[in-house]
Amino acid sequence: MKSNKILISVVFIAVFALFLYQVISLGSILIQNHSAMQEEGVETLSPDEVGIVIRNGLPNSNQLVLSCNVDWGEEVIPDMLKILKDNNVKITFFVSGRWAKNNPELLKEMYQEGHEIQSHGYNHKLCTQNSVETTKDEILKTEAVILDILGVKTNVFAPPSGDYDQTTVDLCKDLGYKMALWSADTIDWREGSTADVIKGRILKKQLNGAIVLMHPKAETVKALPDLIKEIKGRNLEIVPLYRLSY
Repeated sequence: MKSNKILISVVFIAVFALFLYQVISLGSILIQNHSAMQEEGVETLSPDEVGIVIRNGLPNSNQLVLSCNVDWGEEVIPDMLKILKDNNVKITFFVSGRWAKNNPELLKEMYQEGHEIQSHGYNHKLCTQNSVETTKDEILKTEAVILDILGVKTNVFAPPSGDYDQTTVDLCKDLGYKMALWSADTIDWREGSTADVIKGRILKKQLNGAIVLMHPKAETVKALPDLIKEIKGRNLEIVPLYRLSY
């Protein structure tokens, strides 16, 4: 009888160990798959994010968005605007309220050139590290500044550093805003991000329906003509975010 109990215990332990191993293995696979999806710029929206969060357009789309987050870099934006004009390309600029307030003439030039202007918050504060009231103030203050300068109301918010949580999603929904993220990142702020490195990071991606994130950096401006040429060479149309089908 005692030996039977021992045998049952051993079998139970073995079965439990096998089950635990399978759970851990499955978890590891899921984590690896998620990391791979992030590396490729592919993310699945949660049910609460659908209709609010925009990560990319339709995967079979022939459209692509160039988005530029602006909280500095006014010294290179005129060169960027010239390149975009020369190539007949319109993009979406997400500007911080404080930057817009300090650079109203440049903001007007961006808008008059036909580019879309949307919100990057006022003081570039991370949403998850501040109260919902603070994030709401960040969005509404920026909306007021841009409305005063351009006479247009923003309706898309790009959270600084892509940092957000469910509270941020709910806030955007309450305010009638969409939230914009990206599917291909230049990472142009990182040390060592030369024009060639930036081009390599983007051109290795699947770009159908992509939202490409960049910033007003000197090396990004250097990379821009070749990026535009390569993108157009793939028969992709570069459009501002409001024109993207998703």
